[in-house]
Amino acid sequence: MTAQSDLGRPIEGALWMLACGLCFVGLTGIVRFIGTDLPAAQQAFLRFAFGVPLLAPALVQLARGGMPRGAWRLFGLRGAVHVVAVILWFYAMARLPIAEVTAIGYLNPVVVMLGGVLLFGERLGWLRALTVIVALLGAVVVLRPGLREVTSGHLAQVAAACFFAGSYLFAKRLSALVPAGLVVSVLSVSATIGLFPFALAVWQPVSGAQAALLAGTAALGTSAHYMMTRAFAAAPLAVTQPVTFLQIVWATLLGALVFGEAVDPWVLAGAALIIGAISVSTLTEWRASRAAAALLQPKVLRGDARAAVRVD
Repeated sequence: MTAQSDLGRPIEGALWMLACGLCFVGLTGIVRFIGTDLPAAQQAFLRFAFGVPLLAPALVQLARGGMPRGAWRLFGLRGAVHVVAVILWFYAMARLPIAEVTAIGYLNPVVVMLGGVLLFGERLGWLRALTVIVALLGAVVVLRPGLREVTSGHLAQVAAACFFAGSYLFAKRLSALVPAGLVVSVLSVSATIGLFPFALAVWQPVSGAQAALLAGTAALGTSAHYMMTRAFAAAPLAVTQPVTFLQIVWATLLGALVFGEAVDPWVLAGAALIIGAISVSTLTEWRASRAAAALLQPKVLRGDARAAVRVD
């Protein structure tokens, strides 16, 4: 009995992605709570170090099965890019309202789209170009340069979105070489190793409560990635992608109710522009791919029928 792979379970996919988003927002809340009490690099190191034992089964598989040619180089490059991304994200998270970090982070899919064009030769049609323009306009609305101070936290989060996109592009290439679980596991190890010297340079004593909280971020992050994988296996991106944007709702509520952060309508408006652009693009491309598949199917069936006549 094989697992379903037709992406025909939209409700299941949406629920998995909803749970994934809640885990990510919970992780964000913990990091916001710790704030600047620990350096960003140290927090990032502990988050990944606590996650390594959770991924031990996949690491055992790695030790037994080995790696395809070229995979180690891609893993190393991804680890280096991801190290920079998480340090920048932890830095921004300690200095910005949760909703702002979440809204700026929505630039990630746009940068991934541009990276696919530049690195993988993917086509940049008018719809994708318009998506990039509208999403960047949304980022300008969130940041509002000239109308308020753009801080180091804002710049760090913009840079983090770009570096996370680079990490995703490496993951996309690696997913064609090794299983998805192995991609996540090796990232956890490589990020831990890569973050260690940065953490050691700024190391401060860690209390038991801080260690427990950071262990919680590891559990939430690992669970979120697992749930995301289940969502992608159950439903197409046109279903799961819009659900991820509910994170801005949870992030805004968390910031307002738990941390007393003011609800900024400009941040919500900018996030809405980014979300709308990406959602329309994703839905349109999904419909186009379904239409192309529907046109191709009769041809395949006719070819099968002709083959059957010749065999008989």
